Amino acid sequence: MTKFSARRYSFAFLIPGGIIYFIFYLLPTVLSLFFSMTRWTLTDWEYIGFQNYVTFFSETALSIGFRNTFVYAVVTCALKVILGLLLATFLTSNIVLKSYLRSIIFFPTLLSTIAVGIAFSMMMHPSQGIINTSLAAIGITGPDWLGNTKIALLSVALVDVWKGVGIATVIYIAGIMAISKEYYEALKIDGGGSWASFRHLTMPLSRPAMNSVIILAFIGGLRSFDLIWAMTKGGPGYTTDLVASIIYKQYQAGFYGLATAGNVILFILVSVLAFPLYRYLNKNEVQL
Repeated sequence: MTKFSARRYSFAFLIPGGIIYFIFYLLPTVLSLFFSMTRWTLTDWEYIGFQNYVTFFSETALSIGFRNTFVYAVVTCALKVILGLLLATFLTSNIVLKSYLRSIIFFPTLLSTIAVGIAFSMMMHPSQGIINTSLAAIGITGPDWLGNTKIALLSVALVDVWKGVGIATVIYIAGIMAISKEYYEALKIDGGGSWASFRHLTMPLSRPAMNSVIILAFIGGLRSFDLIWAMTKGGPGYTTDLVASIIYKQYQAGFYGLATAGNVILFILVSVLAFPLYRYLNKNEVQL
């Protein structure tokens, strides 16, 4: 077999993957860009240029949705990064029932997001929910977790963290276990304690894992929809509306072109925020 034939034979294995990529990613992306500039239904369409984008940005809820999306992404990302690191450090130490505790931490990740949202919306009921009932038993009056405009978004964010911190913890565990034990032994010989070990070894040398957690958690927060919709449907008012929930409401109302334009805007938003963050984190990554 000639060198050219060998290369052609090798590229043939890329054809199935290329077809799948074209059908399920590239083609829908191009069609989305086109239909975002149309007024369309399932049977007809009319080209209207950038009118959908103008209309979408004139939505009164959009500015609130952008703010909520950014706040939600930052809060959930920060808590997952911090809690995941602390839990992973604890679960890689010399403790009993280590594997069992890891399973417990990871278990919420396996649950359906919709089921989690429905369950917590019932638990956070102001008068009948188990959370406020338990607080009342010890003499504390619990707030209206999902009805109070000041704390509703934070309440949903905390549920998101509860469900997603398991993934962050697993990534951190893999990163910490990849650190050579010789570093810890050398620090111990020099008189370093647990805090010094965590500060000078675990934190800097688990930076690749931390970068992965930051990127995944931040993008997940920007794209979040299902938990918000299951718990509050964007309410009260626009308090917990994210860009994704605003887009869904446009679909519900039958404004398909407007909703498609919203999806393009969300894609651009995620790209503009995530790619520079990714490049910055990898630029400053500590190499083992």
